[in-house]
Amino acid sequence: MNIPTIPNIRFSSAIGSNSFLLIAGPCVVESREIVFETAQSLKSISEKLEIPFIFKSSYRKANRTRNDSFKGIGDIEALEILADVRTKLGIPVITDVHESSEVEIASRYVDILQIPAFLCRQTDLIQAAAKTGKPVNIKKGQFLSPGSMRFGVEKILEYGNKNVMVTERGSSFGYGDLVIDFRSIPIMKKWGFPVILDITHSLQQPNQPGGVTGGQPEMIETIARAGIAAGIDGIFMETHPNPAVALSDGANMLPLAKAEKLLSNLLNIYRLIKSLDLENQ
Repeated sequence: MNIPTIPNIRFSSAIGSNSFLLIAGPCVVESREIVFETAQSLKSISEKLEIPFIFKSSYRKANRTRNDSFKGIGDIEALEILADVRTKLGIPVITDVHESSEVEIASRYVDILQIPAFLCRQTDLIQAAAKTGKPVNIKKGQFLSPGSMRFGVEKILEYGNKNVMVTERGSSFGYGDLVIDFRSIPIMKKWGFPVILDITHSLQQPNQPGGVTGGQPEMIETIARAGIAAGIDGIFMETHPNPAVALSDGANMLPLAKAEKLLSNLLNIYRLIKSLDLENQ
């Protein structure tokens, strides 16, 4: 098995004053072709717009409603594809980890570890991620208040790992919808770590009768614009060349062909907000 050596990166160096950070990619590794098509396209867009970019895809989807839902092509095969993205395209890569036992091996293939929202209170998992020394992005659970997320952050800091991001992805609204409380952005930014807004998972419609999560992708830009105005440091989004045939989360992913226009619009808003902030200082 050829396991690459991955150097640490710092979020502070990935976020510039002239742009938000972009974390984007397909929900899960479906194939080498889809991963590389998406990664190459996003790399080209981010370089053109001068947006710092981290490629995201899960090597396995552990949180599925139905047992017959697609979970992945195999952990090591998927991790090797992600490692190839970072080495061949020269971009950092982030992926989810689901159990403490898999953290060490996953950390050998990627730059950044992500704690899924459903698992943001799993102490053993968070501590295992912190111990690797890798940067950690912890997503806020749909069931947590923004203030409660500081305890998850503290679990990482206790191990001397200060390279942390927190991602807002909406809160449960009844059984079948999510809403974003934009007050969470300034609340979580008080801790001094980057706050990211997940503009696609926040539009999920869970608990559908058929056991497959729905979504409202037509609202992606609306949510993203509001997040930029609220002061987020970065955008997280899942995108796919053809969401209609995606094997996971297709109902809320952004079509890859729409990514450049969306990011260009958001960047204009971001820079306007920053200029207004400077004028008011």
